[in-house]
Amino acid sequence: MTKILITLLFSSVILLAQHTVALQVLGSGGPEMGDKRASSAYIVWIDGKSKVLIDFGGGASLRFEEVNAKIADLDVILLTHLHVDHTADIPALLKAAFFTRASGNLLVYGPEKNAYMPNTKVFIKRLFDEDKGVWKYLGDHLNGDARLQIKAFTIEQSHQNKVIYARNGIRITAVSVHHGIIPAIAYRIDIGNKSITFSGDMNGDYHTLEKLAKGTDILVAHNAVPKGSTGVAAQLHMTPTIIGQIAKKSHPKKLILSHRMLRTLGKEKETKREIRKYYKGNMQFANDRSYYKIR
Repeated sequence: MTKILITLLFSSVILLAQHTVALQVLGSGGPEMGDKRASSAYIVWIDGKSKVLIDFGGGASLRFEEVNAKIADLDVILLTHLHVDHTADIPALLKAAFFTRASGNLLVYGPEKNAYMPNTKVFIKRLFDEDKGVWKYLGDHLNGDARLQIKAFTIEQSHQNKVIYARNGIRITAVSVHHGIIPAIAYRIDIGNKSITFSGDMNGDYHTLEKLAKGTDILVAHNAVPKGSTGVAAQLHMTPTIIGQIAKKSHPKKLILSHRMLRTLGKEKETKREIRKYYKGNMQFANDRSYYKIR
């Protein structure tokens, strides 16, 4: 009996390891106009299906359509924080769901509140509540009447990794990161023996991303400020030096630089040179629709 159980367990691990997993960048830009990029948004494809969405900023809904992602395939939306350039197209996504076969529960996770932001559950309610929501005509997605129901969850601030989701072979771990005065979360998604980690917007002060991203297949790091940045910019975002130091400690197999703003576009050689002082692995600059399959 013991041998049979061991065999079944080993077979399950092998099957999980054989999942095809890929990252697709929908939006590689920031909140500016003029960069010719959609704002922050990513898909994790599992076995050819768009299962996990990370952020959904302005322009992301068009990119979602362009890469043939399906709302009906989504299980989870992860919001790194609630800035406009990471959340603006969520109402467009929900309205578009009406014209699809999407049904069941779509789970939304994000950070807690502070004096500047509501918590994620309140954020979703303020958008769609049938009584007081900005788009209250979409309130049937919260009250049980629509086929697709949004279930929002707030992640409490913590500097310790916490598993927030574990279903169907997908495990999602979250940890707080420092993004100035704005509550923010980094996420790691493990599918069998494959993983993708998302920094979101952060400056590295909490030193939590290094542990979360340890040994990950892909680390998506936001390259929103150039070498030598100080003041507010450095309070909000990682400089190339910080990105390099984090990558050195976490040893990702591939480092993807995204959230590329006008102040970093055109400075790729300088950025790469600075990161290379610490990290010698595979490094690429993301563009909208960039696709990375985990081998």
